[in-house]
Amino acid sequence: MPAAGSEPLDEAALADLFVRVRGGSAEILGALEGEPMLVVDLDRPTRAGRLEIPPAFGSVVIGISRTGASCEGLSGVDVAITEAAGPPRPWVSVADLDDELEAMAVAVRRSPMASVALVQVLRSGHSDSLDHDLVLESLAYSTLQGGPEFARWLAATPTTHTTPAGVPSLLVERIGDRLSLTLDRPRVRNAYNGAMRDELCEALTVACVDPSIREVHLHGSGPDFSSGGDLGDFGTLPDPATAHLIRTSRSAARLLAVVGDRTVAHLHGACVGAGVELPALAASVVARPDTRLRLPEVAMGLIPGAGGTATLPRRIGRHRTGWLALTGRFIGADTGRDWGLIDEIADE
Repeated sequence: MPAAGSEPLDEAALADLFVRVRGGSAEILGALEGEPMLVVDLDRPTRAGRLEIPPAFGSVVIGISRTGASCEGLSGVDVAITEAAGPPRPWVSVADLDDELEAMAVAVRRSPMASVALVQVLRSGHSDSLDHDLVLESLAYSTLQGGPEFARWLAATPTTHTTPAGVPSLLVERIGDRLSLTLDRPRVRNAYNGAMRDELCEALTVACVDPSIREVHLHGSGPDFSSGGDLGDFGTLPDPATAHLIRTSRSAARLLAVVGDRTVAHLHGACVGAGVELPALAASVVARPDTRLRLPEVAMGLIPGAGGTATLPRRIGRHRTGWLALTGRFIGADTGRDWGLIDEIADE
């Protein structure tokens, strides 16, 4: 099955695979068969017609084009990369296709289960139901927490708790009709832990039920907005089922969606994991020039768990969300604005 380093498929061959999967041959390829990624050349002529990737398809499908001239056929791939500069959504522009494919193949083969689960969740998103997408993400995330890839990462990663119990993780200030919420663990770059999540949910619940709060502003103290999930929290819950129920009942993303139309997120420095997943729900995202955004979870054997597979596609689409999560790379403020994750870049 073609992947990086071998001859890419054309769309007709890909369409044939989709037909076979829909016909019941779901195990003809995929992560369980040692083929977690395949490549399709979108520049090659085809008579396959419009492709729709089956949600359960067991491989990550990368579409490539030297020119990025066409947006046809992109519903049949998970990520679309091109060497063209400044391509329209959903393309991702890269310097060298061959180097990019090799890097992506390495990343996918390192975490094949998480990679395939990620794209399956993104394919299954419902644009008209954020709740559906948040529950789906949590179910997949919780499943992966019980998997071998996360276990390997956890065993190799030193984790320590960094904030004593009872120390607030969130600064809450109300002046008139304005509520300001500041992530306040600067010594650990505002790592997002259970305590911070619970405090944020409590404050956002107040904003949800109090119509006199006309503005909600989300900040981060210190040099970075947020470094993402606190490693000290990883693997501490008793089981994946409990983790799923906690994640869905204490969802800052769900509450932010309620007040999103009156929320401004102010980003700076590193915005990793939850640090980009939650601000994506704000009506306005204002970033300093030093802002850089990243989704690192797939390399941990997981997928975004603070709502990212539900929130980012609503701003940038599933293809670019997939690329961010599969590669785990940073993008800067300018790219974030071009893609739609950032609405304005401001020095202050």
